[in-house]
Parts: sequence; structure tokens; C-alpha cells
Amino acid sequence: MCSAAAAAKRNDRPARETPRSAYTQPIRQHLQDMPAPIVADTLGYHPVTTTKLANQAGTTWSRYAPGDHSPLQPQEARDS
Repeated sequence: MCSAAAAAKRNDRPARETPRSAYTQPIRQHLQDMPAPIVADTLGYHPVTTTKLANQAGTTWSRYAPGDHSPLQPQEARDS
């Protein structure tokens, strides 16, 4: 049996490989709504991969600082 790529070279039938853009487009859509580290953690991708895709997509999350950003509460409110 021959591979799909070899068959495509011979023009017997088209290659059945899915283009990479079919996989990255949904991730890029998420990157428009969420920072790259959150998308990476949620979908199980490496943070470097999602950061590269975010840069290619032109997202505006470059100054995102992960962590708890809630205002500090007075000591009495925390103890009760």
C-alpha cells in the first residue's frame, strides 16, 4: 500500500492530510477571548505554542499578569 502523500504526487487521489490551519484556527479563536497561558492550561497545550499562535493572531493580551488580582480585605473581614 502507498501513502496518501505518494498517491497525491502521482495524482491518483488527493492527499487526506488535514491542513495545520484546521487545527490552529479554533485555538486562535480562543486566544482572542483569553490569554495564552489560560488557553494552554485549559486545552492542554504547551504555553509556548499558544503564545506563538497568539502573536500570529495579533492578540492584545501581552500585558496579562496571571494571579489573584482581587483587592485586599481588612484583617477583621478575613478572620470572621
